[in-house]
Amino acid sequence: MKYLTLAAGVLGASAAWAETPELTVYTYDSFVTEWGPGPAIEEGFEAECGCDLKFVGMGDGAALLARLKLEGARSDADIVLGLDTSLVAAAKETELFAPSGLQADYDLPITWEDDVFVPYDWGYFAFVHGTDLSAPTDFKALAESDLKIVIQDPRSSTPGLGLLMWVKTAYGDEAPEVWAGLADNVVTVTKGWSEAYGLFLEGEADMVLSYTTSPAYHLIAEEDDSKTAALFDEGHYMQIEVAGKLAGSDQPELADQFLQYLVSDAAQSVLPTTNWMYPAVTPEGGLPEGFDGMIQPGKALLVPNGEVPALRKEALDEWLTALSR
Repeated sequence: MKYLTLAAGVLGASAAWAETPELTVYTYDSFVTEWGPGPAIEEGFEAECGCDLKFVGMGDGAALLARLKLEGARSDADIVLGLDTSLVAAAKETELFAPSGLQADYDLPITWEDDVFVPYDWGYFAFVHGTDLSAPTDFKALAESDLKIVIQDPRSSTPGLGLLMWVKTAYGDEAPEVWAGLADNVVTVTKGWSEAYGLFLEGEADMVLSYTTSPAYHLIAEEDDSKTAALFDEGHYMQIEVAGKLAGSDQPELADQFLQYLVSDAAQSVLPTTNWMYPAVTPEGGLPEGFDGMIQPGKALLVPNGEVPALRKEALDEWLTALSR
């Protein structure tokens, strides 16, 4: 009798567990670290959805798209979070994403009109360095200097791809010459942002490709004002990070609910001090103290989504040629 009672209890618990819906979100590694936004967003969303939110970290943003292309319609993901405007066109070409149907009061530097992808944060790429360094004010000055930099691979990393777009947009046909000059400055090329920034913090380079808002982390989280970002005269390339719902999701309503939560005040107020980017929707309480001290680019650079694929191939060839010499 005791055995039957125990067995019934186990079966009942198993049935209850099986009924808990699961939402799988592919994202980049730094998003799901203990200091990233993942834990707080997971806790907040699960409190509303009565579901099990499962984040799966895999490299950097460009690596996400590569993984998705490999898996195709067989992917276990319901949501992909961490692509950006440089990858939107390529992501749509896969025909794996479904329209979100979501509208929000975005506070972005551009008008957002895409009906598939949902922006959740944004920022400007920049080279971060110590405040004791006399930093160059453009790429040509950087190339002429003896400064050592760490950058990310554009084939696996969205910051790395953003750097290609930055140089190409700023210099056009002169980009190959700029990259030829920069080649000697590059200490190493990492697969993703985390590895690159870690090398910079360990003193392996003078500057690292990151964001204008990265010094806010050191200032707010560590009370360390020894880091800043170099302001470049030719402008800074913008990144808008997005999330999208997969057409093959077996939890489409839950996926829609997650995307709506992602642009809610609860999630947006978490992002500035965990992902260290500007939120796509300004939180009711505004930005944290410290963000107002970040450098402000005089010119914002951004290639229209539809023009990125062709420009990306050209810029990648120029980058590979320069760094292989």
